[in-house]
Amino acid sequence: MSDDETGGDELTVESLRERLEAVEAALEDAETEADLDEVEAALEDLESDVEATLEDDEDDEEAEELEDELGGLADELDEARGPYAEDVLEDIEAVSDEIDEETWTEQGEASLRNVVETALEEINGILGTSLSLADDDELTEKLLATLEATGAAIDDANLDPDEDGDTIESLLEATETLQDGVDDAQTWDDLSVRQQLQAQGYYDVLDHVKDFPPEWHALKVHEKRGNIDMVLLALETFDSDFMEEHALEALERMGHEDGIEPMLQRAGRRDQDAIRILGKTGVEDEEVVETLVDYVDNDNNPLLQKVTFKALGQIGTEAAVQPIADQLVAENAEIRSGAARALGLIGDTRAIDPLADVLAEDNDDTARASAAWALNQIATEAALEAVAEYTDDRAYLVQAEAEKAAPALEPAA
Repeated sequence: MSDDETGGDELTVESLRERLEAVEAALEDAETEADLDEVEAALEDLESDVEATLEDDEDDEEAEELEDELGGLADELDEARGPYAEDVLEDIEAVSDEIDEETWTEQGEASLRNVVETALEEINGILGTSLSLADDDELTEKLLATLEATGAAIDDANLDPDEDGDTIESLLEATETLQDGVDDAQTWDDLSVRQQLQAQGYYDVLDHVKDFPPEWHALKVHEKRGNIDMVLLALETFDSDFMEEHALEALERMGHEDGIEPMLQRAGRRDQDAIRILGKTGVEDEEVVETLVDYVDNDNNPLLQKVTFKALGQIGTEAAVQPIADQLVAENAEIRSGAARALGLIGDTRAIDPLADVLAEDNDDTARASAAWALNQIATEAALEAVAEYTDDRAYLVQAEAEKAAPALEPAA
């Protein structure tokens, strides 16, 4: 209580200590939650008065000691409360979260089922209920639904911490056993990399080991058989630069659509291997195109630009024509050359005029040769005419492209 509540009596360390001792005695004698509520109210009043005393004299050592003792008494009060049905529900929620978040092995799933069934038997015995496993086909969903129903049954029991303390204690023991069982169940993270792959059938394709390590041999077989899921599994699982390199090379050679999503994530981090693989798939996915087009004008990273040009060219998206055409006037001749070849791969006729300008005006013969090649790839009459006039060009590669174009313009016999 404050001095206002005691008729204005002056606060002294002695009076505060007497009140502290009275609160300690009340806590020791408390038998119900209502008793503990009264102790808590008295403790809060006492804390307020001790703080007021310290505000008046920050160097009052006895008041500081009282403040420390009050902290310990507050901890004792917390320990004296409960147990509550809410504690049981929190335990069940924690178990549900763990079951939902972890990836379980077959052995782990069997263990989970057993520990949940055992917990149900104990809880049914405590509450007099008839809870059973839910009907869901998938085990995780079955267990989560079961635990949700169990929590609802406990909540519906309206257990009182005073009258039903023993029941709540028994439920807490049951949920503690449940938590221990779930903690002990085997997850994928408990297995070594080789054990994980073995369980998922990665090595099943090996009749013998031709190359070392066997993971590499299996990767080659999976690539040959078109097992894109296993190649992606290898990329995701192995913490090895060697295996990552070979998995990425396999994905590029395969050019499988199922590689788009994982490669798109890597491409978002400017991974050039992933960009090459996306180009090799040749699928005009909107998100892929948007991601790659963002890198077209990244002139502080020419290597990234050139890889991106080629990938967009292989995909053949019209959305990339103008952004790439804008790079035909870049300062870097290699960028101009790469942009020209990408436009040839796309084959859009809108690129004819800017490519013809490169062929006529660029001072770099490699860029001019790429423009000539691109015009031959577009292969319309206008494109071929733009190339054919350079049969006597100073650059051999341009001449060669012009000589390819000229016959195509001759009328059929």
